[in-house]
Amino acid sequence: MDNPSGIFLCSGVTWGDDGPELSLTGRTGTGGSLPLESEARLGFRIISSLGKRYCLGHSKVFGPTSREHFTCPDHNIAERGYQCGPCFAQDDFRFMHDIHRSGIAPDGLKKYLDQRHWLYVATFGNGATKVGTASDLRKWFRLAEQGAVVARYVAHARDGRIVRVLEDAVTADAGLQQAVRSTAKVAGLASPRSLVDLDAVNCDAAATVRAMLTSSMGLDGFEVVDEQWEAPPAVGYVVESAGLQAYPTVDAGDHGFLIQAMVGATAMVRLDGAETDFLVDLSALKGLLIEPGDFRSTVPNVQELLF
Repeated sequence: MDNPSGIFLCSGVTWGDDGPELSLTGRTGTGGSLPLESEARLGFRIISSLGKRYCLGHSKVFGPTSREHFTCPDHNIAERGYQCGPCFAQDDFRFMHDIHRSGIAPDGLKKYLDQRHWLYVATFGNGATKVGTASDLRKWFRLAEQGAVVARYVAHARDGRIVRVLEDAVTADAGLQQAVRSTAKVAGLASPRSLVDLDAVNCDAAATVRAMLTSSMGLDGFEVVDEQWEAPPAVGYVVESAGLQAYPTVDAGDHGFLIQAMVGATAMVRLDGAETDFLVDLSALKGLLIEPGDFRSTVPNVQELLF
């Protein structure tokens, strides 16, 4: 989507073959995206009332590479996560996190889960470390979207059911969490540990998980692996940059800046008239109505941000 005009519902930051993009959907269902590559200018105005997020619709899954997304027909306010009740009830992905226990899911989602999946251990800028899963087709992109600084794959599983059993076991037995909040990811990039330290943290956590999987899992259908994820070059650039400040929330008002680099959904940006670069949590735009355009940010008072 080149220089879109109008009001769009933002469904968040995605990573694909062309790099990171801000995904947008028009109220008529037409979709598009805004590129988030280095030196791209991103400007937008928030249209949503403060605190209101809209339903992102629902998806039907037909197999590993086939799915269809439907916009919310009534443009409802989101009730749980980023969906209204009716869209959640129709969404095939609602079965994703419980199918390894219940065995219940639509046929299309079962076909999607039949592909090989990977178990990874990811570490973020402040040293916070999590366990997670990725499908074979999204193996690299999943970690890019997560905003990992360092990560290692510790197992590959025959299918998505087995990998989720492994993920739950790692949380229960090794104590690794399955989620890190976006605010913690931004804070970690503003005051990061060194890349050497973060790699050591990740290496130790991955070794613990591999040892646990090797010695205590009475389960077939997976293999322990030791493979490091190759982070985008921008990750090292952001972590090694000094003096970055967390940008105020983007859920109201006008905003515009020049993107320097992306780590997951966090943008390192340059503001007109500012003496320092900022870190913007673009995940905060998910579920909001925005109007892209030639808007500009008011330069935050850095001293105020320190308190």
